Amino acid sequence: MVQCTSPFIDPGDLDAAVVRVLGGEADSVFSGLETHEFQWCVAAGGGVAGVGHDPAHRPRRQDRAAHYRETGAFYVMRTSGLRAHRHRFFGRIGVQPVPAAHAVEVDEPADLELVRAIAVVADRVEPIDVDAVVTDFDGVHTDDRAWVDQDGREAVAVSRSDGMGVARLRRAGVPLLILSTEVNPVVAARARKLGVPVLHGVEDKATVLRKWMADEGLDPARVAYVGNDVNDLGCLALVGWPVAVPDAHPGVLAAARVRLTRPGGAGAVRELCERVLAARDDRTTGDGRK
Repeated sequence: MVQCTSPFIDPGDLDAAVVRVLGGEADSVFSGLETHEFQWCVAAGGGVAGVGHDPAHRPRRQDRAAHYRETGAFYVMRTSGLRAHRHRFFGRIGVQPVPAAHAVEVDEPADLELVRAIAVVADRVEPIDVDAVVTDFDGVHTDDRAWVDQDGREAVAVSRSDGMGVARLRRAGVPLLILSTEVNPVVAARARKLGVPVLHGVEDKATVLRKWMADEGLDPARVAYVGNDVNDLGCLALVGWPVAVPDAHPGVLAAARVRLTRPGGAGAVRELCERVLAARDDRTTGDGRK
């Protein structure tokens, strides 16, 4: 269920809530804004009373345990449960955190003016501030399809735009790696064309990625990994910037910090490269001026 008066609903947040219900983590999940605010209500005898806090004990707001304000943007549950209970909240209830900029509801004309102002920046893509980029191959550099001839040879389609993005990232001195379970020589051939190191035919990608980051002296928190399927989940969990293509497996979308807008084989790698380069530009000409 989605609410039409909530104009900013990130598909990634909604997908993550769906995955939690389908995976059995929760029976009902709602969108919520994390807050540490002190709230008050009108007391029966007059005056006001603290809601969920003791007025005589005033810790710093940031030291309080987080609670969540229901935004009303979306609710996820199985229809069978909704019919049986006849309301949205039942069984194990979970909350899907959403950003503050997405928690606005349009109830009054003044809200609409606020939403119009937020809309200018709400969909601005976030720069990806990392020191290295690692990608899967199938489904990231390709659309996850392959052509097979009568002799069993495979061919794939790739994006020249992706190639330009990789070239720009290499010129900026950002280390790259293609890490794939695929054994087909087309992976190595594409990597050679791009001038990017490749490790393919790898079964335990997470172990190999961990070793590569250690050998390169990289902080995992400053590495981006781009994947699309369940065999990427281990790698996504290792890095600070887990990234998914938009048509990735639901579990990958739920694990991703960033969801790209361009599909694999059609600009996903270029988009990633541009966002990494944008973060580098910000260091010198933006918020991190030098």
